[in-house]
Amino acid sequence: MEWKADWGLRFRMGVTMFLLFVLYIVFAGAITWYMGGGATMMLLFFGGFSLVQWFFSDKLTLWSMGATEVTAEEQPKLHATISRLSQQADLPKPTVAVVDSQVPNAFATGRSKNNAAVAVTTGIMQTLDEDELEGVLAHELSHIKNRDMTVMTIASFLSTLAFIVVRWGWLFAGGRGKQGGGAPVFVAILVSIVVWIISFLLVRALSRYREYAADRGAAMISGNPSKLASALLKIDNRIDRVPDEDLRDQAEMNAFFIIPIKAGFVGRLFSTHPTTEKRVERLRALEKELETA
Repeated sequence: MEWKADWGLRFRMGVTMFLLFVLYIVFAGAITWYMGGGATMMLLFFGGFSLVQWFFSDKLTLWSMGATEVTAEEQPKLHATISRLSQQADLPKPTVAVVDSQVPNAFATGRSKNNAAVAVTTGIMQTLDEDELEGVLAHELSHIKNRDMTVMTIASFLSTLAFIVVRWGWLFAGGRGKQGGGAPVFVAILVSIVVWIISFLLVRALSRYREYAADRGAAMISGNPSKLASALLKIDNRIDRVPDEDLRDQAEMNAFFIIPIKAGFVGRLFSTHPTTEKRVERLRALEKELETA
């Protein structure tokens, strides 16, 4: 397989990483100042949390999605397909996991090629045939190959921190805000909400392009873009028939999924993916290019 570097994706990843770093410093400084702490407290809290998120990002994501790691004995076909595609993509074989969910979807997570995981739902294995599932798995491996999962890991870390402050903001009531005549803790919460929104918008700006890049990569790995196109159409149609409560349970992980869920707060606010129709159109055009090459 001849893998062509996507410089458009790399440029977008670099800009996003830089802006996320700036946002992280501003956020850490604002929260530390509000709590009345110094540089040591800032380093211990934010540094410690970032290390945990960085080194355990794959396991944390799998846990949050209710995914269970499976062995080759438990899922022989799934393991065999991922092993073969990983060899074709010149990647170490990632951890393989399954989510017991009716939602037909798949995602990749992890901080690097050597610390990655690919998870599929029971719903997607029941919905797609073997060739279509292969196209989806090749798409997820493309995310790992392109290293865009690193950016997603950092972005999710920042969003998680902001969410913690928003949810448990009352714990910060002893900070500087209290010295100002009972000024509410909403200062910290407001900063966190702004950080969450900005980090989400940055991820959204990158996510659409990275999906196109992963689709192209999947075609290069599998050599069969039509099967991925077929899988996307089938998944898109199947999601409309999934119970709403199942969609809400997973809607906040949209940026990681191969097909976004159009439910939940994030799903309603913004779409993290290009439309299925546009992706299918590009895949069909790519198939014609491969036929004439």
